[in-house]
Amino acid sequence: MSLLFSPIKIRSLEIKNRLWVSPMCMYSCENQDGVVGDWHLVHLGTRAIGGAGLVMAEATAVNPEGRISPWCPGIWGDEQIPGWKKVTDFIRSAGSVSALQLAHAGRKASTYRSWSGTGTVPIADGGWQSYSATNVAFEGYSAPRILETAEIASLVEEFRGAARRAVAAGFDALEIHAAHGYLIHQFLSPITNNRVDEYGGTLENRARLLLEIVGSVREEIGDGMPMMVRFSATDYVEGGWDQEQTNQVAIWAREAGADLFDISSGGLVTGVKIPTGPGYQVNFSKSTSQATNATVSAVGQITSAEEAEAILQSGQVDVIMAARQFLRDPYFPLRAAHELGVETEWPVQYERGRFPSA
Repeated sequence: MSLLFSPIKIRSLEIKNRLWVSPMCMYSCENQDGVVGDWHLVHLGTRAIGGAGLVMAEATAVNPEGRISPWCPGIWGDEQIPGWKKVTDFIRSAGSVSALQLAHAGRKASTYRSWSGTGTVPIADGGWQSYSATNVAFEGYSAPRILETAEIASLVEEFRGAARRAVAAGFDALEIHAAHGYLIHQFLSPITNNRVDEYGGTLENRARLLLEIVGSVREEIGDGMPMMVRFSATDYVEGGWDQEQTNQVAIWAREAGADLFDISSGGLVTGVKIPTGPGYQVNFSKSTSQATNATVSAVGQITSAEEAEAILQSGQVDVIMAARQFLRDPYFPLRAAHELGVETEWPVQYERGRFPSA
């Protein structure tokens, strides 16, 4: 029996399979207002047609300063709801469920997309002053200002407001982005958090922002909607964020209302050696599963049906997320089901193209 194509239920949401689209930045809000349009509808909708159980939209900013680039999407204003609603309605009509990754880039904000420039976008050209747990710049970017203690409560409320709008936009699940060197990760890691207030120092203090966000979002969305947290399990730097800290904070996050932990790695600093390869982050996920007894996903160079199935069959990982493979093949799940000999439902419009029986 294929685990990859078995359903999974998280809170009140049942998802038809365990091969999901991981959030991937598109940098394609051309009006620089955070409003998504045809690109996101087609991009995300195609992956739903392709059979993904869950389609997660990219890092979406909870306020304008939280965007990675001026071309990134947002959910900070009601004017952004209708564009997202078209996306979620289509994903649902195609038989998948949708999720939104709520994010803030922190010191990695206000940057150029790769095909428009490099480094930080100047304020005169539509950029803005970034802020972080620290005033030390990410290499190649302008220095952020330190986020004042008194400002943090408002930031938590911005995550709550974003969650409320995401529900109004029709999303079925949410993810809090606490990975890849963005704002929450900047608070979590001792490399970028040297604060002396209640948000710095001990692990409990460095985790406080995330836990306040998780609690606030859970309160906003109620008991039925799944909430995920994406962690980078390690900074790959001695004395930085690591697996042990990830696992402990995941335990606390679960107590605060999180359901699934989406485990990635790296992104906080440059110049580190990352031992990449097929499934290179799977053991991070298994460690968090063991520590928390929670649902976890694995992501990272998982490119074939056999590999994805084997990871699930090995135990402790519940879900496979894929990113680049979905860029190469939007119909990855339909192809994977064929390769594993699993009968799966195709869009009726595509039945004429169904693979021959395995």
